[in-house]
Amino acid sequence: MTRYLISFLPWIAYAFVATSDDWRKGALVGLGIATVVIWRDRKSGKNWDEMVIETSAFVFFAGIAWLSYAQPDSDLVRYGPALVDAWLALTAWGSLLIRRPFTLGIARKLVPEKVARTEAFYRTNAVITQVWGLAFAAAAVVLAFIIRADAHATTPMIVVKVASFVIPVLFTIRYPKAVAARRAHQTA
Repeated sequence: MTRYLISFLPWIAYAFVATSDDWRKGALVGLGIATVVIWRDRKSGKNWDEMVIETSAFVFFAGIAWLSYAQPDSDLVRYGPALVDAWLALTAWGSLLIRRPFTLGIARKLVPEKVARTEAFYRTNAVITQVWGLAFAAAAVVLAFIIRADAHATTPMIVVKVASFVIPVLFTIRYPKAVAARRAHQTA
C-alpha cells in the first residue's frame, strides 16, 4: 500500500500547498515531487507501467504550472480540486481503455509471475481501477458543485477528497482477498 501512497504524493502535496497558499506554488510543488518520484522510481528499476499515476501527475502539473503562469487569473484556478480528480478519473479510464489498468503494474510486483499472467489477475485489476475511476469521477462532480456553491467550503471538500481516496484504498486491499476466497471456495 505504501507504493500507492508514494504514487499519490504529488497530488497530496498539491492539495495542501494550493489550498493553503497559491495554486501556482502548488502546481510547482506537485511537478517537482512528481519529477523526483519518477526519477527515483526509474533509478530503482521500476517499469513505466508501474508509474502511471506518477507520469500522469507530471503531465498534469506541467500543464497546470504552465497555465498558472500564462493565465494567472484563469477561472480554472477556482476549480483546481475538481480538476485534479477529473484528471485522475481520465487517467484511470484511459488506462482501462488501452487495456492497461493503472493498478496492474504495481500489483504485478506483489504476486508470483505465474499469477500475474492470468486473466483473473487482469480482471481483478480492471475492477480495482474501475473503482478508482468511479471514485475520482464522483469526487470531481461533487467538488465542482461544492466549489460552485461556495469556493471556500474547505471542510466539505476535504471530506470528499479523503472519501474518494480511502474508499478505493480499502477496496484495493479487500477485493483481491475476496476474489481469492471465492476462487478457493469454487475449487473446494
